[in-house]
Amino acid sequence: MNTIDEFNIDVRALNVLLAVLDTGSVSAAAVRLGVSQSAVSHTLDRLRQSLGDPLFVKSGRGITPTRYTLQAGPHVRQLVGELRSLSVGPPFSPDEAELTFTVAANDYQRDLLLPPLMASLRETAPGIRLQVMPSGIPNPEMLRKDVCDLVISPHPPAVGDVMQRRLLDDHMTVFYDADQREAPESLADYLQSRHIGILFATGERMALEASLSTQGLSRDVAVTVSNFSGLPAFLKSTDLLATAPYRMKDHLLKGFQRAPLPFELKPFTLLMLWHQRNHEDPAHRWLRQQLIDVAQGLES
Repeated sequence: MNTIDEFNIDVRALNVLLAVLDTGSVSAAAVRLGVSQSAVSHTLDRLRQSLGDPLFVKSGRGITPTRYTLQAGPHVRQLVGELRSLSVGPPFSPDEAELTFTVAANDYQRDLLLPPLMASLRETAPGIRLQVMPSGIPNPEMLRKDVCDLVISPHPPAVGDVMQRRLLDDHMTVFYDADQREAPESLADYLQSRHIGILFATGERMALEASLSTQGLSRDVAVTVSNFSGLPAFLKSTDLLATAPYRMKDHLLKGFQRAPLPFELKPFTLLMLWHQRNHEDPAHRWLRQQLIDVAQGLES
């Protein structure tokens, strides 16, 4: 093993090590970093020589990290983050900043969290603008490639380079027009009623459908829409039921009556996701805290 005085390692080399560790592939790491595969391979060879370890070995058609790499990974990640923090520039001043942040969120998360966030920005950071885009089923490439700065989603990340923070919890409830019908009194009443279903543009259905299916149950879906925003128009002046997040009672489904689900369904958590390269950036940290504050205000 070489001594530390013999190391010839820079931050770019450490980023290559982390990219290969996160993706499990030289080619995928090259795509993420925007360099050639040969450049990644050359950097790994230099790291092997400096660190005195193979770092990655062949496993089937792919590669797998050595024990040394697995143990060193968290320390390398922390070191890279600390080095980045040295070059973030002068302190961030929200009242003087002129920035645009792109936030990916579907209609429920968008309408719940982003209007109050924008109201807060108008007061404290009038030069900061929001660009909102649909998130669909979040893909880490959205954050890796700077398509957006933040994602708000109930789907936790499955990769090591995407960070997460809990915003708030919610659960599903039944909404209906009280001028047209009573609340469903039982599971049988719920299943026999006519419903508004949701099939998202991504092809994903609500977890509700899977829960009913595993119990061998089904409901009568009279109309299907592609997002939660389609519910109010079909719910108003009909005997239909809409099963949706409880917190919609204060915005999208305000004015409709609600009743608890007549069967058990796990609550869910809304998460804020961001890429690790922005973890220590002062402007990004400030914006994330504003969103946390908004979420805490909704829970109080």
